[in-house]
Amino acid sequence: MANNGSELGLGPGPGPGPDEKKRKLGFSGPEASGSERGGFNLECFRVETILRESARDKTIFIHGKVGQDNGEAQDAVVILEKTPFCEETLPHLLNKDADLCLQMRNDIYSTHHLHPLPAFNEIKTTVVYPATEKHIKKYLKQEMYLINETAEDYKTITSPYLESQSFSIQWVYNILEKKAEADRIIYENPDPQDGFLLIPDLKWNQKQVDDLYLIAICQRHGLKSLRDLTGEHLSMLQNILQEGQVAISKRYNIPGSQLRIYFHYQPSYYHLHIHFTALSYDAPGTIVERAHLLSSVIENLQTDPEYYQKRTLTFALKADDPLLQRFKEAGRVKERDYLFT
Repeated sequence: MANNGSELGLGPGPGPGPDEKKRKLGFSGPEASGSERGGFNLECFRVETILRESARDKTIFIHGKVGQDNGEAQDAVVILEKTPFCEETLPHLLNKDADLCLQMRNDIYSTHHLHPLPAFNEIKTTVVYPATEKHIKKYLKQEMYLINETAEDYKTITSPYLESQSFSIQWVYNILEKKAEADRIIYENPDPQDGFLLIPDLKWNQKQVDDLYLIAICQRHGLKSLRDLTGEHLSMLQNILQEGQVAISKRYNIPGSQLRIYFHYQPSYYHLHIHFTALSYDAPGTIVERAHLLSSVIENLQTDPEYYQKRTLTFALKADDPLLQRFKEAGRVKERDYLFT
């Protein structure tokens, strides 16, 4: 593996997954068998309820039970997602072997149901197994609340809450130490303070660049989120911005002007990381109350090295999020608004 930010040999990798946010399957190869997938087997799976679905995103989130030989059943969450079309497979979709069934015809217009060969009718499937109650609630459709977190709120509410929780990020350290997913790393700057790894996000199946999605994971430990960043970290952030764009341009032929590069706040796991997505891709988490462009973060820290220790940050929380309860107890969230005249 090359050092000092040199590009690695690149092979295709699979896709989904933190211990509770990612890496949901216990295998790294695209051809792993059912017995290798952490014990998950569709033959023993039964649907319990639909947690959430989206017609726009072509996804559905399912809670089910997996029976065991001893009669006990464990919870599982299965996420089904229609994959984007790939130009290379279109000739296999639209040929004589596909089954095209006419539904309606009117003048020059007609609608059909197309049933391609199974090999070209893929559904990306993400499995969380065994799943905890926390996983199930995570994917359940819930009301959302907008939080305006001041610097004081972070010190007195958010930070103490994070310190009280046992958010395991061992899977992140496994990647940084090359104990897992080393074959999926596409670029590395090994500097322990200012370096990072660039790796495909498991939401991306890597079969087309239209929905490109990579994650830059910082080598430096101890940085949890945007709130921890100061002017001290500018060289690290500039490395990620510049070297990440060059690596993606070389590997995928996508220029920096067609990339969206951003942080999440709150993040889905608390080790500093940055998202790289194709600008044309409507990626999850790019909504205005969650995404913060890396270029803007750099500029803000150049203007004020303590910018993120001072400013109010806005984010949304689900109704059952324990952090929301902390904000409610502190009187920082209203259940309803009143207009006084």
